[in-house]
Amino acid sequence: ALSADLTSLFPPGAIAAALRGAGDTESLYAAEARHLGRAVQKRAQEFAAGRLCARRVLHEFGIEHFPIEVGAHRQPVWPDTLVGSITHTAGFCAAVIAPRARLRAIGIDCELAASVRHELWRGICTPAETAWLVSLPDQEQPRAATLIFSAKEAFYKCQFSATEEHLGFMDAIVEVPEWEGARGLGRFRIRATRRIELDRFTAMPLEGRYSFHEDFVTAGLAMP
Repeated sequence: ALSADLTSLFPPGAIAAALRGAGDTESLYAAEARHLGRAVQKRAQEFAAGRLCARRVLHEFGIEHFPIEVGAHRQPVWPDTLVGSITHTAGFCAAVIAPRARLRAIGIDCELAASVRHELWRGICTPAETAWLVSLPDQEQPRAATLIFSAKEAFYKCQFSATEEHLGFMDAIVEVPEWEGARGLGRFRIRATRRIELDRFTAMPLEGRYSFHEDFVTAGLAMP
């Protein structure tokens, strides 16, 4: 179904849809199903859920029966006039799409809200991000760390569609200027820690939005 809450994470023109639960693999178009290969059932259902969400949004743009295939870098392939992004995690999936005439690129990522445990910080967080995390109350730290992870994933998806450059977690830093204790909606800023291809297209930092909802955190980012 269309999601006003997730749509609100993006600039005007973008539309998001979300789905709880598994997707029906029988609903896939043949051109989509061929990309499943030998995927296990869980992966196949997540893939189908993502396509169902995207299909619902494509309908809003007047596009029907368009198979969303998989590109050379495992990214969804959208109609030429649109940009989009898909995310899925345990029991939840979402897709966001916008006209290419309004946004150059877009990224969305959803995670279980407290899934980034302390032992994972070293591989995900810069020293400045770690310093921010340890300044928070203990009970907020796992959710804040997961927000950092999700924001970086949304950023990587967004920038990759414009540059096709592979980035690591240490190549970007997330700042949350007004942390509300892992509740509701908020904003984050993200910038590169070195020169990257995206510098040719836009100035940084970029600003994104996030939402803590149910058991999840979703981050969204777009590049005008």
